[in-house]
Amino acid sequence: MDGSIKPGAVGKGLAKTAGALAGIKVVDLTRVLGGPYCTMILSDHGADVIKVEPPQGDEVRDWGPPFHEDDASYFIGVNRNKRAIALDIGKPDGRKVLLRLLEDADVLIENFKPGSMEKWGIGYDVLSEQFPGLIHCRISGFGPDGPLGGLPGYDAILQAMTGLMSINGDPSTGPMRLGTAIVDMGTGLYSAVGILMALHERGRSGRGQYLDMTLYDCGMALLHPQAANFFLNGKRPAGTGNPHPNLVPYGKYPTKTCEIFIASGNNGQFRKLCELIGQPELAEDPRFANNGERSINRDVLTEALAASFAEEDGNELALRLIRAGVPAGPVLPVDQSTAAPHTEHREMVTELDWYKGIGTPIKFSRTKGGTRRPPPKFAEHGTEVLTQHGYSEEEIAALQRDGVLHVKRRL
Repeated sequence: MDGSIKPGAVGKGLAKTAGALAGIKVVDLTRVLGGPYCTMILSDHGADVIKVEPPQGDEVRDWGPPFHEDDASYFIGVNRNKRAIALDIGKPDGRKVLLRLLEDADVLIENFKPGSMEKWGIGYDVLSEQFPGLIHCRISGFGPDGPLGGLPGYDAILQAMTGLMSINGDPSTGPMRLGTAIVDMGTGLYSAVGILMALHERGRSGRGQYLDMTLYDCGMALLHPQAANFFLNGKRPAGTGNPHPNLVPYGKYPTKTCEIFIASGNNGQFRKLCELIGQPELAEDPRFANNGERSINRDVLTEALAASFAEEDGNELALRLIRAGVPAGPVLPVDQSTAAPHTEHREMVTELDWYKGIGTPIKFSRTKGGTRRPPPKFAEHGTEVLTQHGYSEEEIAALQRDGVLHVKRRL
């Protein structure tokens, strides 16, 4: 499939080239978030992603409101640029179709419960014999073995179990779930990185391989700097809210117009901050002489800074600080951040026809990626995909008649 955008397409953040991954074919059996987020990253940069859904569809099509033509925003947000087909691979003939799709595929990604593909006779041991160059990425909650092997994984549960929830919030709230599905999305990112590594290695060896990606491992991998602190000092990390456990001043402050966040990382930045707010004496105070002293006396310093900011225009102050080298920014709600001039400049909101979403953050100089097609309707490309893989009209009709190929969701 040609991965470039159709001529004459009008929108924002559109793909301008075939992409860095043009010619790479991905068969995507994943649902919900981690896997679809991974394959959207790949599709943004030219990979031909064939999204194979079960007869009932990807359940996040229902995770709304809001909806667009019966598809929830949750689905729309992570499934652009893909072609969709619906197969019942629980049926032998469904698995035969899947194998046909894999004949020229580079990557298979799935998030079935460990053992499911093996039960169907299409585990990696079988697929690697038939397709030695195939990269098979499995995303699961905990992996196939070990004390928790085979158990299902859910983002919030993994936030709780890996310690991420314990370091979010503050003493007044106790452990809190992060507002974004950080474990699912982090796993999607790590999986995309792993797939690209495997493709690179295949260029030398000619061989594919199996990637065992788990929400558990990826959640643990996000525990920085809390795990590093614990390994060094043996103290259990706790949620500190907006303040940083290692740096001061680092937190949210009210101003006359809005809240701002300041993240001063060294003594030079602190001195500059004090100069710009007209309180150079704070930098000379022995209690605030270095980060260690500021950490000990953080409450006193926070009170002094808050008093200085109270009558400032937060947007103006934050801009003045960051332009002078002091990390600072206004605390913006989503409607304001997505409408910000720099968001527009960086093409971080993408639009095509009815579709609007967050654009790709990966910016190449030559092989520019971006939006190529809106997220697919359920089974939208079933006939197209099967015809491309050599199926006749009669064979496609038979697959539909036999309940292997689905054109409407089984609710």
